Amino acid sequence: MLVLPVTADSIRLFLHVLAATIWVGGQFTLAGLVPGLRSLSPDAPRAVARRFNRIAWPAFVVLVITGIWNVFAASGMTHGKHGTTLALKLAVVTVSGLAAWAHTMSRSKFGLAFFGALSSLAALAALFLGVLLAS
Repeated sequence: MLVLPVTADSIRLFLHVLAATIWVGGQFTLAGLVPGLRSLSPDAPRAVARRFNRIAWPAFVVLVITGIWNVFAASGMTHGKHGTTLALKLAVVTVSGLAAWAHTMSRSKFGLAFFGALSSLAALAALFLGVLLAS
């Protein structure tokens, strides 16, 4: 065989990284597009955000499911510094999801900006903590 074998572990990791790419990368991409979208139409950012939510929320669900799968697959990694890092990651994932939900419910400019930024920064922190856990 010319390539490494495909395993349940590689599929789990692939799905987790793919979902993180959509959730984290999508938020930053959307944030970069919003100023240009406003120049097209005042309603354009909201319409694009609604379309993004159709892939972002399923990606978040995949992140949570594969994250739980990762925890069960990493026996012995829930103690000591790994356990502390994992707990912190779970906290920032929760903040990211709740802030994203609050962002979608917000109608004020402040709420949209605050919760959007909080969700993105928490998602970025979760991504970094995930790299720490994998190293």
